[in-house]
Order: sequence, then C-alpha cells, then structure tokens
Amino acid sequence: MSARFLTAFLVALTITASALAQSFDDAIAKARSILEERMDEHYPGISVAIGVDGEIVYAEAFGYADVESETAMTTKTMLRIGSVSKPVTAAGLMLLVESERLDLDASIQTYVPTFPKKRYDFTVRQLAGHITGIRHYKGIESYNKKHYPTVIEGLTIFQDDSLLFKPGTQYQYSSYGFNLISAAMEKSAGKNFLAYMQEAVFDPLGMQDTIADWANRDIPNRTTFYTKAKKKPRIAVKVDNSYKWAGGGFLSTPSDLVRFGSAHLEPGFLSEESLETIFTSQTLADGEKTNYGIGWRIQPPPNENALLLLQHGGSSVGGKASLMVVPDVGVVAAMLANVGNHPDIAQDNATIASAFADAVLLETFAR
Repeated sequence: MSARFLTAFLVALTITASALAQSFDDAIAKARSILEERMDEHYPGISVAIGVDGEIVYAEAFGYADVESETAMTTKTMLRIGSVSKPVTAAGLMLLVESERLDLDASIQTYVPTFPKKRYDFTVRQLAGHITGIRHYKGIESYNKKHYPTVIEGLTIFQDDSLLFKPGTQYQYSSYGFNLISAAMEKSAGKNFLAYMQEAVFDPLGMQDTIADWANRDIPNRTTFYTKAKKKPRIAVKVDNSYKWAGGGFLSTPSDLVRFGSAHLEPGFLSEESLETIFTSQTLADGEKTNYGIGWRIQPPPNENALLLLQHGGSSVGGKASLMVVPDVGVVAAMLANVGNHPDIAQDNATIASAFADAVLLETFAR
C-alpha cells in the first residue's frame, strides 16, 4: 500500500465534523458503491468483510468465483490471501514464544541447523521483520509449478544464496524469510507447520474457511484465479504454492480474516506482551524504524488527531488481498479479489474501513 493511500486513509480518520459516514448503513452503501464500480471495470470477483469490536457487521461478495460457469462469488468463497499469510503465521509464532518453545532472539540455526550458515548470523525476530538480508522472489519464482512435500524442501530454492546485507542494517521484504520461520516453528512445535497452524490458530479463532492452497487437491469453494485483461479476465496460470505456505500460501475469506484481525484488538488470544511485540516497529542499527513489526506493517498516525493503522497486503498469482486493523476504534477490514492485478484493493479497503471508523466515532460522540 503506497504512502499516499496510507496518508489519505489516516487523514480520513481524523476526528472532525466532516466524517464520511453517518451510520453503518451509510458505510455499507459506500462500500457497495465502490465495489459495484469495480465490477463495472470487468473484475471477476471481490469479497469484503468488516468487523467492529469483534463482531462482523458487514460481509458481501460481488461478481463471479468462476466466470465461465457464472458461479457467483459468495462470502464463503475461498481466495488466495498472498502475503496476508504473514500476520497469520506471526500469530502462530507468538504462541510458541508465549509457551517458551521458541525464542525470538535465538539464532535461526538453533531451530533449523540444516539451513546453510551465512557470513553473519541472524535471529528469528530479524527474519520476521525482514531485516536479515534473505532475498525475496527472483525472476519467475512466484510462478512455481513444482510441489514441495515439506517446508524444509521448499527452502532449497534460496538457502544457498548469500545474504544481501549484514542483518539489522537494512530492510528488505522477503517472503522466503517467513518460509524459514515456518521451519523453525515446526521444530519448536514438534509437528508439521500446517497441522500446527490448524490446531493453534485456525481452530481456536473459528477460521473454518482458511486452509493451505493445495494445488493437487480439490478444495470446495475455492475460486478460479484470474488475470485482468482489457476486455475480460483471463484464467491465471496454474501454480503450486507449497514452497511458501507461511509467507503467502493460504486461502481464506474476508470474514475469517476479520475474525483473525479482531483477535488482535485486545489481549486474549495473544498476550498483551505478544501484541506489543508484533505491533512495535523493528529498528535498524542506525536507529531508523522500519514500520514493520512481527508480520505486520505499522503506520503511525501523521498527526495527533489521526489513528494508528495496522495492516498487511497480499499479491499472488490470481489473487489480491488487504487486511487492516484500526485498534483505537475496533474496526477490522478485509478485502479479497480473485484477480492478481487488481491495483486498487488497498485503497478501496482503506476507504471502506475509514467509513466504518467514522461511523464508530460519530456514534461515540453521540453517546
């Protein structure tokens, strides 16, 4: 999400008399207007959900899960969430930290001794904040078609590459870093990463529509994936995401993501200490803040009247995703599309989230 869109979002959340929405009804009408406009632009399908104080107050789907068969997108249709998988993985990571089975500040070699040693050592915390120098995708790697039966085998794609810089000195976004984290989580949990995530995160939070995007399995309610073209969407190339479950390989629905985000509004699912850890920006050796904590992007308010925004976006073959949490007003917004080149999803989600946040503020003032 660009700085321009983030600033616009935060300005829209300032506590002024010019609030965008007068009620949830107005906010819902605004959301529908935005998404119906996207449908007119020949997008195949979009799904959205909004939560306020842990309750889903709005969920709706637009367009098609499958254009050819005219199968409608529904709120139960599962879509690729791309890198929104990272905050989801981070929750599982912090539960291991809370149970003292994993130390964020331990060397990655402690948990994955088979990972080739580099010139510099680095920690799990640094991996989770993208400051180790582990590289991101290169070339057409995100179009992977090979199946990797284990997390460890998926590491072979990048494990022999040198670090891009000395850990802690620069920020460089890396999905592969989260793949390595999942290997550490397997060691700490004593079980398969996906089994652990199901048991520790998905089941407790009631995320019944969140699973791994298995390329070799028939998954009911999984959308068809598309690429946006000029005249009509084209079916996206088939890929196998088994190499990156933790960094970008999950399927979900906006409602499940709202349930997930709502669990981060206050201590309960995670401890107060864990929430503070994941929502605190990491800092480089020179003192510069990265505005990235543990699996979450942190956008501090630009002025004293604006609100803190916690968010993550996702981009994958045939999928776009946006998850936003506005903790001060208890608003969680999630939007997913079944097209990989949807340029406006973060902006749209921010606009809709701000409408609901304004409605909450107005209701608070009215009381």
